[in-house]
Amino acid sequence: MGLLSFIKEAGEKLFGGSSAQAAEPDANTKAAAAIKTYIETQNLGLTGLQVAYTASSGLVTLSGQAPSQEASEKAALAAGNVANVTSVDNNLVAPAAPPAQYHDVVKGDTLSAISKKYYGDPNKYNAIFEANKPMLTHPDKIYPGQKLRIPAP
Repeated sequence: MGLLSFIKEAGEKLFGGSSAQAAEPDANTKAAAAIKTYIETQNLGLTGLQVAYTASSGLVTLSGQAPSQEASEKAALAAGNVANVTSVDNNLVAPAAPPAQYHDVVKGDTLSAISKKYYGDPNKYNAIFEANKPMLTHPDKIYPGQKLRIPAP
């Protein structure tokens, strides 16, 4: 799937973020474990998931197998929408399917507005919400800096 970029300050706060502390190998291992646990709580059906984190660059690398392209994309989004993560190198193996688009949420965005931009219809916001579950728990709970998966229409 390749490399996705994220905003370092946005996202779930799973671990500490001082760069001096994060430079230690033990801190990288603990952060990777926290990210892996977070991805696993999404129940995406991944097998053999391995997560590596490099604090100095904010890079998360994912490997393993995903049951679908959608699950692979959701895993990358879950990893990237974590504070202190700036990019995700998604090496998960998944069956071939058309890739989704991505949208970086900015201040004032709503799922309806995003839906209108990509689909021409604000009432199709639920497709975006469903494509980002379980990361999203409610259609109104999006925040600036978050990256969302926009499925093909």
